[in-house]
Parts: sequence; structure tokens; C-alpha cells
Amino acid sequence: MNWTLEVVIVPVSDVDRSKKFYADQLGFTVDHDTVINDDARIVQLTPPGSGCSIVIGKGVVPQMAPGSLKGLQLVVPDLKRAHEELVGRGVEVSEIQVVGQNPRPVPDPLDNVGFVFFADPDGNTWGVQQISSRA
Repeated sequence: MNWTLEVVIVPVSDVDRSKKFYADQLGFTVDHDTVINDDARIVQLTPPGSGCSIVIGKGVVPQMAPGSLKGLQLVVPDLKRAHEELVGRGVEVSEIQVVGQNPRPVPDPLDNVGFVFFADPDGNTWGVQQISSRA
């Protein structure tokens, strides 16, 4: 049996501001924006090529404080290009960092160990890791 992670709820304080950040600055696709009532709205967005989406909204998960989700991670095949794209879209992103060493030779020295980091407008934090090929 396969167990797939397909949705992560990201707590935010301003749905429209966060939708704009994830869609316009990160390039996520807006799958749907559903207003249930005055107290509930669900916006689902998916990173290009991902099988997992995020959900932001109002009345989604009241026990999670905006900005409390730390360490979400995206994976890209070319970290330098991803970094340039994020900078070009106005995202405040760290410089490329190498975290650890590869235990075996890999096609690119950034594979597995190359990362950049950023936060959304509420302070939820993300990492972007390079994996250009899988073993």
C-alpha cells in the first residue's frame, strides 16, 4: 500500500497576502479558492511538478498560530536556477548553503547538501534542497 502526503496546511494571518506570495512570488498553481462562509475559506496551491499541495485559509486550523510551521522543504534539480528565480520574483532568500557532505560521488556537488532558505510573510519557514538525480 502506498501512503502519499498530498496536503500540508500552512497557518497564515492574511489569506489574500499569502495567496499572492505563494502564487505570484513562488509560482505555485492556485488549485481552488473556496469561500465556505464568513468564517471559513480554503485556498489550495501546488508547487509546479509536486504531488503535494499546501492549504492556506481562514478557519482552517485555529489551533495553529500564523507563522508556526517551520521546516517545510521543496526539492529542485537545479538550486542555482531556483535561487535566481526566487530572487527575480522578489523573495527574500538566503544564499546557497552547503549542509554536510555527500557520502558518495554525485553528478553535482550541490546534490543532497545544497540548500536555500526563505520565509513566507507570516514567518512559516521553507528550505529548498537540490537533488538532480536519485540513487
